[in-house]
Amino acid sequence: MNNITDLKNILRRNSLFANVPDSHIEAVVKNVSEKTVDAMQCIFEEGSKGDELYLIAEGKVKISKKTKNNIENTLSVLYSNDFFGELELIDGLKRSATATALDKSHLVIINRDVFNYLLKTSKHFVQNLLNTLAIRLRVIDETFVGEFGKYTESMNNKMEKLHRLVEATKVVNSTLNIDKLLSLILDNAVQTVKADRGTLYLLDENKHELWSKVLQGSELVEIRIPVGLGIAGKVAETGEVINITDAYKDVRFNPDIDKLSGYQTKSILCMPMRNKDGKIVGVLQLLNKENGAFTSEDEEYINAFSIHATIAIENAKMAQEMVQSERLSTVGRMASTIIHDIKNPMSSIRLYAQLMQKNLVDEKYSKMAEGITKEIDRFVAMTQEILDFSRGVSQMNFEKVETAKLIEEVTFFIGKNLEKKNIDLIKNINYEGDIVLDYDKMFRVFYNIIGNAADAMPEGGSLTIQVFKDDNMINFVFKDSGIGMTEEVKSKIFEPFFTHGKKHGTGLGMAIVKRIVDDHFGKIEIESEPGKGTSIIIKLPANKS
Repeated sequence: MNNITDLKNILRRNSLFANVPDSHIEAVVKNVSEKTVDAMQCIFEEGSKGDELYLIAEGKVKISKKTKNNIENTLSVLYSNDFFGELELIDGLKRSATATALDKSHLVIINRDVFNYLLKTSKHFVQNLLNTLAIRLRVIDETFVGEFGKYTESMNNKMEKLHRLVEATKVVNSTLNIDKLLSLILDNAVQTVKADRGTLYLLDENKHELWSKVLQGSELVEIRIPVGLGIAGKVAETGEVINITDAYKDVRFNPDIDKLSGYQTKSILCMPMRNKDGKIVGVLQLLNKENGAFTSEDEEYINAFSIHATIAIENAKMAQEMVQSERLSTVGRMASTIIHDIKNPMSSIRLYAQLMQKNLVDEKYSKMAEGITKEIDRFVAMTQEILDFSRGVSQMNFEKVETAKLIEEVTFFIGKNLEKKNIDLIKNINYEGDIVLDYDKMFRVFYNIIGNAADAMPEGGSLTIQVFKDDNMINFVFKDSGIGMTEEVKSKIFEPFFTHGKKHGTGLGMAIVKRIVDDHFGKIEIESEPGKGTSIIIKLPANKS
């Protein structure tokens, strides 16, 4: 502890004792005590009795107060030659805050009696006390005004975003058109958080990919990203929020994207979109926030908005499925009526054709009669196929078939149509072995694909059919020199009722093709670019028995 002289010097250095006469200091020194506290040691707690004033001879002390939610707020940090604990000596109430040593600190303690003595006998002490309290009050006022201003601004921003959220919810629920809906969701997110641009990806669970539509020139083009690849793919895989303040300093960002597009990416906010069950259904990626980085409030808004947006997306999908289901039901009823109405006349025609085949001596005409019989059977079967498709029914009759014979018969029946359209047919059959399949159904698959290829070449062209075996799969490739397809058309080609370039198409042809290939445990792939033709590849198991 300090001697009398040291204590006098400590008091004189303290702002509370500036200009206080030595006689008063002499009197005070005899009645004070000292205390040394370690770093992070509590000096007194909020709510405790306050009978002492503390002078900081050396060290650093934090004055703090806890909220109702038990969150600590630091009111001030005091250093050597400052003091604290005076308010409770003035008003007689309990401690209104907690004092904690931040460093090892040496304190001089003045009790209530000495404090009252100084108030009564030293006008300089009183003046110093009032000056310090006034300064602290001003600081508190300025801090309060500043914090209140920030709080008010924050609340206004939150109210504005809440208003935007309410309005956005109304907007996204105003349409059941999925493309329009996705555009509305993205526009709202970009405008609300003041981003420069963004991309909304939806998750394709079957392909384990994210897909989106972006403008290339004046056309909407679909893009796809594997889950796990890039920033958006990582978010889809892990569900984490990625908030990057400087893209070029983050190893997760690929600068080659900017080089290709000419865009300068600065900040990135990439967040998962979850449905009401917490399942990830998409990813929202926003770029370049105005005036800096994306904030936690931006994250909160996007998180809240995405829940409503996801519900709207699911509702739109459900509505489309209902419309599609109703259309399929209508087609099914029509197909059922057609089958019922044509069964008797078709049976009669088929019977006459069979009689002609038996009684005709000329082999040429006999084969024509046989062709009539087969075409009637295929027409009835095709109508039944539409009926089965509309009902979700699939009946397969597998048999061993020669691949070359199947291709030959399909091209025989459609060959005249190709000739009329000036389409050269090229066949490269590199596998002539057997394959197990439903002959009639696969016949219709090939017939449909060749017919579509012919429609894509109104001015003539060439169609190449290749058959080869590769890795226990038999590949059937149909390559035309037609107008080709955009990415958007490719992505929808197997959807029921989707038509492109046909005035009288039902939109069920390729959907049925896909169903039949799936029922054969096979795969169907499309390679196409606008103006560069189309290749449709069907891969069927070679060892199916």
